[in-house]
Amino acid sequence: MRKAVEPITGTPLPHGILNACTTVVDVDDVHELMGVEWLGLGCSPVRHWVDPCLTDESPGESPGEPAAKIFDRPEIEGADPITLYAGAECGALGWSYDEAVEHARATMDLGEQHGLEAAFMASHLSRDAVDLTPAEGPVSVAQGVAALEGCLAESYGGVGVLHVPAGVAALLGCCNILREDPETGSLRTLAGNCAVIGAGYSALNVGPGGLPAEPGTTWLYVTGPVHIRRGPLDVIPDRSASVNIRTNDRRVLLERSYVVGTTCTVCAIQVVTCP
Repeated sequence: MRKAVEPITGTPLPHGILNACTTVVDVDDVHELMGVEWLGLGCSPVRHWVDPCLTDESPGESPGEPAAKIFDRPEIEGADPITLYAGAECGALGWSYDEAVEHARATMDLGEQHGLEAAFMASHLSRDAVDLTPAEGPVSVAQGVAALEGCLAESYGGVGVLHVPAGVAALLGCCNILREDPETGSLRTLAGNCAVIGAGYSALNVGPGGLPAEPGTTWLYVTGPVHIRRGPLDVIPDRSASVNIRTNDRRVLLERSYVVGTTCTVCAIQVVTCP
């Protein structure tokens, strides 16, 4: 008969969505967890103005009408809530309430990033992205990253975030597309953008409009900075209500709500992973 021993513990992936590339804030205000909105910053271009008096087209005697300058109205951006859960079930005779909670908590700790990445891809990235894939079809990984960084640079003046399925990480390393920042431990491109390597992106792997990736390809995304509001971890139900007296099974559920926000343009491109 086998002897029961301690479970094998795991470590979350070090470059997932809850690590150095994003800002994660733990909040208790339930209103922030119901969705938020804000005025977008840095999404409008800084334009070059040319004094008409200094150009060849300016009149000789009179400066004429002053050149019109463009004023941009900031757009209202927003983010909706995402709720993740981890449930545990076992016979009540051999499983205490505390053991059930511990099991569900371990599941949440290890899979939290995976679930959040998949939900963010489905609810925001694939919904709002501009598809840069050329008519000829998917491009190489290096070409894809270059196109995404160009799209980001044209629409936003700051450092952004690449969203990369975990299955592509090795291909990013072979061409020195990403390098580890020794100070923060984050992965950076030569342009300075940060990269989230997500198992949840690999699992879902959809493009704009929810289009699944074709075999041998995957979808890459780029966004502006990512800000994550994370609520407390709720344990449901309490100790006495966790047992179903009809089946004598114990069930425990852990739930947490998040609001994941980013700014300005979201761009996507399909790349080849297996030529």
